[in-house]
Amino acid sequence: MFQARGCGVAIITPLKDNQVDFPALKAIIEHVIKGGVDFIVALGTTGEAALLSETEATQVLEFVIQTVDKRVSVVAGHFGGSSTGKLVQRLQQMNIEGLDGIMCSSPAYVRPTQEGIYQHYMELADHSPVPIIIYNIPSRTAVNIEIDTLVRLANNHPQFMAVKEATGDVNFGLTLLKEKPDHLEVLSGDDPTTMSMCMLGASGGISVIANAFPYVFAEMIKAARTNHYALAKSLNERLMDIHAPLYAEGNPTGIKALMNYLGYCTLETRLPLVQASTDLQQELIEVVNKSGVLDLNPQQELF
Repeated sequence: MFQARGCGVAIITPLKDNQVDFPALKAIIEHVIKGGVDFIVALGTTGEAALLSETEATQVLEFVIQTVDKRVSVVAGHFGGSSTGKLVQRLQQMNIEGLDGIMCSSPAYVRPTQEGIYQHYMELADHSPVPIIIYNIPSRTAVNIEIDTLVRLANNHPQFMAVKEATGDVNFGLTLLKEKPDHLEVLSGDDPTTMSMCMLGASGGISVIANAFPYVFAEMIKAARTNHYALAKSLNERLMDIHAPLYAEGNPTGIKALMNYLGYCTLETRLPLVQASTDLQQELIEVVNKSGVLDLNPQQELF
């Protein structure tokens, strides 16, 4: 049974000539599994789900499930948007074979009240055949899901298994960890603060940078969760200087530039996103090479 713990990766959707590059996607899936991730989130923000057609999204999810072949868990992350009714319809129509969970961000643009957010999620939970990860990312939705609302949801429906907490506010995360019921897992959705959150009791994280460096991020989470703080700090410090340029021109622009440098995919994004500038590409190359992160690989025993 899927447990939302450890290292999840919000996997990119590689493109070539504005089409999904399935050979590249297969290589990336193999890379992150070899690197030790515990689960893959397909079609999240990093996967450009909002810019794919319904047909493309279905094809990507089916391909991920087939390629993973139950080696790790798979979560579908394309359950954001403004309309509760449309998301319920998607849930009713989707093939869930091989799917372990879904991740749902709160309604964007319409700015619902906390009661509206609560009823939205409860409606989704009533129709979801798999567990739900609540995705709190107010930088994109414009509305924060308050802790009282998260606790209320967890206490009133068994389908809510976890919260992806992406405010980047450690105080908010700490309060959530204090107030949540025991069965609700908390996952960091903010790479720079994941180590701190895991040291303070979070169950893991869903990462962007783990596309490129799954082994380092997965081992950092493991070290932080098992009280190997010196190791967690050391691994985190390898990544720290990469985070800022990785998001300087948006997500997944930066991570695609990094994956291009590592040889996994093109720089392509889909409009209105544009590919990384030459200056950003060069900055990422320089900071990665300086960090020493490329020296670490799954053949090394860190513990």
